[in-house]
Formats: sequence, structure tokens, C-alpha cells
Amino acid sequence: MFDFDSLVIGAGVVGLACARSLALTGRSVLALEAEARIGEHASSRNSEVIHAGIYYPPGSRKAALCVAGNRLLTAYCEQRGVPFRRLGKLVVATTPEELGQLESVATRAEQCGVDLQPRTSAEVRALEPEIVCQEALWSPTSGIVDSHVLMLALLGDFEQAGGTLVLRSPFVRAERESEGWSVVVGGPQPTRLTVREMVNCAGLHAPSVAAQIGGVDPDGLPRERYCRGHYFSLRGRNPFRHLVYPVPVRHGLGVHVTLDLAGQARFGPDVSEWPTTVDYRFEDGRKPGFIAAVRRYFPGLRDDQLEPSYTGLRSKISGPDEPSADFRIDGPAEHGVTGLVNLMGIESPGLTASLAIAQNVVGILPRLA
Repeated sequence: MFDFDSLVIGAGVVGLACARSLALTGRSVLALEAEARIGEHASSRNSEVIHAGIYYPPGSRKAALCVAGNRLLTAYCEQRGVPFRRLGKLVVATTPEELGQLESVATRAEQCGVDLQPRTSAEVRALEPEIVCQEALWSPTSGIVDSHVLMLALLGDFEQAGGTLVLRSPFVRAERESEGWSVVVGGPQPTRLTVREMVNCAGLHAPSVAAQIGGVDPDGLPRERYCRGHYFSLRGRNPFRHLVYPVPVRHGLGVHVTLDLAGQARFGPDVSEWPTTVDYRFEDGRKPGFIAAVRRYFPGLRDDQLEPSYTGLRSKISGPDEPSADFRIDGPAEHGVTGLVNLMGIESPGLTASLAIAQNVVGILPRLA
């Protein structure tokens, strides 16, 4: 007999969504989290934006799961009372040279079935008087969510369905045993347990975790990379009512305006550093670059209005000189190991896509008798 049917490694928003969905099928599920709290890394250090799915290549997992996830997430928030707001997003071209990039975004969104509407500079000024641009695209289904309350709601559903969360309990390794796995768990009280199936949702460390699972070919795993982005908050009155994004940049969506549910504005993230370890230091000297980037569409920004806020790390599996990778959702069809799903490279739009990713994972794993 097994101690649990399913083991989920990692209790960020994607791990909690997967654990919840598995528990709702009637499985006994254990969620392991190495940190002292849920969602300590990417899930709590992001823009908290509900994306529409306008940036990603048609046919990619990012595109499909973001579009599906937008619908699932907003419905879930309404059902469970999770604070969110469908503010809408403007993607702005600030120079004639950027109009071609804006057209590419519009074409990609149309191919993905996402509602995206053109706006003239005058129409943008009517929506956001402080914004200056050539043209823009309006995304009515984009919004913001309280990611912390969302994770608590997912955790509540998981535990109500009989799931168990254990904190300060890092995954060490797993070895194949009979029809399941023998798993070594570290932490204050190291232990060994048996499970029938595993889902690796370890976020920043997912490739390293996958390498410690028996039967997985390490040569088939991507390299683990981290891309750090900085955020600045806006001091004083917030002039914005919607999300405002420049045209996307390599490996990111540009230094954009996002709002929290209290109405405070912040700018970020930049794509500036690729540390070799998990490092959230806020580097000095970022402010001039932020001011220059933001003034392209918000020329009224004063130097003294930006205050350092926080940093976040993207869970990258492609390097700075490579195209951005798609989500890796590797099940038995990819790695040949029964009862295992590895989720790797789940960066933005992972928050938006979390419930759709969870549905996908449940669909990959065989039904348990």
C-alpha cells in the first residue's frame, strides 16, 4: 500500500492548483513545500496580472493555457470571492517604428482567438489622459488578482478535499518502487514515504528536482535559469485606471504599469540580469533606466515619483541569447516514466494559466482504480 496516491512538489500557485485538482478527483494527495510559507517565490513576486493570451505563439502551450486559464481563473475568483478586477489593458506603440510590432501583437492575438481592439492616440488619451502614444491595442479581458488570497483559496479547497500540505519539507529524491515511488523528504524531520504518482511543480528549481527522480534521463532536461526583474512603485496620486504596457521586448513584456487592488501603481519588471542563484537583491542604479522607459509613454513622470519596490525571478529554461521557451509539461509521452509529470519553465503567464495547467496535469495522469 502507498502512503499517498499523489505527491505534488511545490506549493506555489501552480502547485496548489494541481494539488487541488488531484484531490478533487478523490485521490489522497500530499503537497510538499521547501519554504516556511506557500508561494514564497514567483507566485508572490510578480505583477499579479490576469493575462488575456495576446503575446504567445499560436499553437503553443502558453497561448492555449493562458486563454483557457483566463476564463477559468476569473470564474473561480467570482465563485470563491477572490479579489480581482477586469481593468483592461492598453498595449501602446510610442514611435512609428513600433507600429509594426503592434500589428504583430494584433495578428497573434487574432490567431489565438483573443479579443483585441485597435485604439487611436486620441481614444487612448480619453481612457488614460497621461499616456502619449501613436496607436494602441485594447484588451478588455486583462485584469489583476490578489495572488495571495488566490493561493489561500486553492489551499482551502485542497485541504477541504482531504489534501495535506507540509511546509519546510524539501524534496530530496525519488526512486522507482513497484508501481509507484519511494520518496525521501528532507527538513527538520527527514522521512521516507511511498506514493503512486508525482507532479513536479517546483518552479525555479523544477529541472533540478526532475534530475533527482529515478528513471528521468538528465540529458533530456532543460538547464535551470533565472531572470531577475525589478519593480518600482509610484509615489503620490495614481493617474491610471487601466494596465498600460509598451510593445513587448525580448524575454519580457516591457516596463509596464500595473495596479494593485488598492489602486496603487507600480512599474516593472525590467529584463536586466540573469543571476546564477536565487537572488532577490534590488540592484542600485536601476532608476534612470526605469524613468527613461516609462517616460516613453508617460512623459509626465517626475524623477522623485519612483520608489524601489521589489524584485522577482522568472523560471526560465532558455537563456538570454535564445528564444523564449514554451511551457514544458512533460508526462510519460515525453520522458517515458509512468506516473510522473514535470512542469518546467512555468513563467508568466503561469499565474493566469494555473487552473488550466492543473486540468492538463490531471488529464495526463491515469485514473486511479
